[in-house]
Amino acid sequence: MGETREGHWEEIHQRLAEFERRIDSGFVISREERESRLAARSREWARGTEQDQPDAWLEVLCFNLSQEVYAVEAQYVSAVLPLPQFTPLPGTPPFVLGIVNVRGHIVSVLDLRVFFELPMEGISDKNFLAVLRGPEMEFGLLIDRVQGITRIQRDSLQGGLANLSGIRANYLLGVTPDQWTVLDGARLLGDPSLRIEADE
Repeated sequence: MGETREGHWEEIHQRLAEFERRIDSGFVISREERESRLAARSREWARGTEQDQPDAWLEVLCFNLSQEVYAVEAQYVSAVLPLPQFTPLPGTPPFVLGIVNVRGHIVSVLDLRVFFELPMEGISDKNFLAVLRGPEMEFGLLIDRVQGITRIQRDSLQGGLANLSGIRANYLLGVTPDQWTVLDGARLLGDPSLRIEADE
């Protein structure tokens, strides 16, 4: 029994001695460094978790409008094409450019530059039409240039900026760290004031 206890204490002493050697060799990190490493691991874990969650990301169509970058959720974009020949529609609000024939049916074209009171530039053959479609409404947005489809993190969106006021703020989903204005497609498509009938 005595030998067993002696062997046990000897093992403890050896472990303590080894631990002291590891301390002397820099094995133990400071509390600040340990907390920094734990925070970094937590961020990595959170990032990995968000990437596994579809709702953590937004797939958007990015485009240029009056020297600014805008985006709208891609799920509401049914087509993007060069601006076809349009027909002006008398008696409509100023932000309605006219109507166009897209794949056999008539779609109204909204000029967001007028609607959002942005600087105006002339329409050219380089303009594009982004057709938005919802359950009850469909219309086209006049855009200057298409940047493409990309993904952004939902939690990176800011609620708004000081220079985004007036009517633009009503249709704002958020602003990215790169200062892209992300429009709320559902709100645009759900606004009855944007419903333009071709027979009006």
